[in-house]
Amino acid sequence: MHLDRRRFLGASLAAAAGMSFPRRGGPVRAGDDANHKATIAITLDLEMSRNFPDWEDTHWDYEKGNLDQPSKDYTAAACRRVAERGGRIHCFSVARVLEQENVDWLAEIHAAGHPIGNHTYDHVNVLATRTEDIQFRFHRAPWLVEGRQPAEIIAENVRLATLALRERLGVEAAGFRTPGGFAEGLSGREDVQEMLLAQGFSWVSSKYPAHANSEPLMPPGEDVLASIVAAQELAQPFVYPSGLIEVPMSPISDIGAFRGGRWPLESFLTAIRRSMEHVIERGWTFDFLAHPSCLGVVDPEFRAIDLICDLVEQSGGRAELADLHALAARAKG
Repeated sequence: MHLDRRRFLGASLAAAAGMSFPRRGGPVRAGDDANHKATIAITLDLEMSRNFPDWEDTHWDYEKGNLDQPSKDYTAAACRRVAERGGRIHCFSVARVLEQENVDWLAEIHAAGHPIGNHTYDHVNVLATRTEDIQFRFHRAPWLVEGRQPAEIIAENVRLATLALRERLGVEAAGFRTPGGFAEGLSGREDVQEMLLAQGFSWVSSKYPAHANSEPLMPPGEDVLASIVAAQELAQPFVYPSGLIEVPMSPISDIGAFRGGRWPLESFLTAIRRSMEHVIERGWTFDFLAHPSCLGVVDPEFRAIDLICDLVEQSGGRAELADLHALAARAKG
């Protein structure tokens, strides 16, 4: 039984406007941070994506961490490009890539100052409660996890990713991002929060607010763009009652645009511009989420990344490039 991909990727329903910067103990109004400099992060999930580079590609579901050379090249080039603009990219690696013969490219990215976080070892669904829903690989090869409960399998997959980063690259995992984004993040899943805290993580990036999307192959209308902009309020960092900090992903992701809606690039750039202008005006945070295996195919000239850097430069000091550690710090007030 295959995973429900729309649910797993935090599918797109219309988002209602909400509160921003909720700390533990209650939310605060957006206006409370109106004079705060906007904090803008560019993040890349280092994994392979079904439907890319060719729409018929589905085999990546079973080898998410086996990055191809174009995806690695795009990641390295994007990191250099952002560094030249005074920023850094926060990468999240599916750690199975560390089984490849040569990982010098990833070591060089880290040496240049770009953080590398834990994205699990096999790209597992951390909210799964049934073994068959954890990862396509385990559905095809159940003997890999035989005799273990879902919570054990998931916790071990997270632990192995941290260990692989440490032993193969000599680096500590720079935060944790869940494979897939969830409209409510880890709310109601205190067990997953506690597992991450026990493994040494102070923050997680798991929430991807719901928003409207267009029908496939149809450019987004004003209603869709307005929904994406409104969802930025729901994408502000906060603290769960457990003490774990949530750093949400900011809509719309490249997968949402180019797989979910199959948009033209210009529509994606418009959504980024409108969302960032909204965020900068209010002094909020923005966590741009993309995947080199997707973005490198649809945007080989780095127009989305350049646009983000341009908007920060043009903000007159009202915005700055940062990594997710800085966004997490905003949740503490």
